[in-house]
Amino acid sequence: MKVELFIPCFIDQIYPETAFSTIKLLQKAGCDVVYNPKQTCCGQPAYNAGFWDEAKQIGLKFLDDFAEDCFIVSPSASCTGMIKNGYDDLFTNSTVHNRCRNIQSNIYELSDFLVNVLKKDYFGAELVGTAVYHDSCSALRECKIKDEPRQLLTQVGGLEVIPMRDQQTCCGFGGTFAVKFEGISAAMAEQKIQNAMAVKADYIISTDSSCLLQLQGYIDKHQLPIKTKHIADVLTSGWANI
Repeated sequence: MKVELFIPCFIDQIYPETAFSTIKLLQKAGCDVVYNPKQTCCGQPAYNAGFWDEAKQIGLKFLDDFAEDCFIVSPSASCTGMIKNGYDDLFTNSTVHNRCRNIQSNIYELSDFLVNVLKKDYFGAELVGTAVYHDSCSALRECKIKDEPRQLLTQVGGLEVIPMRDQQTCCGFGGTFAVKFEGISAAMAEQKIQNAMAVKADYIISTDSSCLLQLQGYIDKHQLPIKTKHIADVLTSGWANI
């Protein structure tokens, strides 16, 4: 199966190892992974800030960079949600309406694609410890992804996934929200991390690097004994032990 890979800005610039983990997972699942190096942003930062004309220009480039008749997979529910939902505002009844709809129907967040399209949930991963799963707002509310990441994580050897309080509450990042409302944003991150530490979790796992950046920043600032990990990196952990 041919799959086009979309790597969002956060992962490209800050977490490139997550991009390589995504490629490894898709290849292990039997996919022929294609990456277009001309790809850039999906336009979400401009869109969320109200600069829709600029977001359209970036979105048009995205539509040109990817094929209409191929699966597109991204290790980000946030960017996937932008394309599936935000592009309705930008391109409905435009000259690229049909092309946009075709791409929207073919783009998937990684865990959604692995479980619901490829029907695979075991990749031989091993990670010893306890973890909580953070439902990112985009995954849960925009992409309707809830059970898929949990199903994948239950197949990771040595890992116990435990519930925590307010599991579905926002981490406080919210793109420009973290800049405009720094105090509120930091308090939300603190609450999320305290809830994870209350159940003695070693890891906070999520589908979105933007959430993990927010939480890891608070963790590093306060030197707390907990780590964040993207689900793609978890699912490729311990392969050397196989």
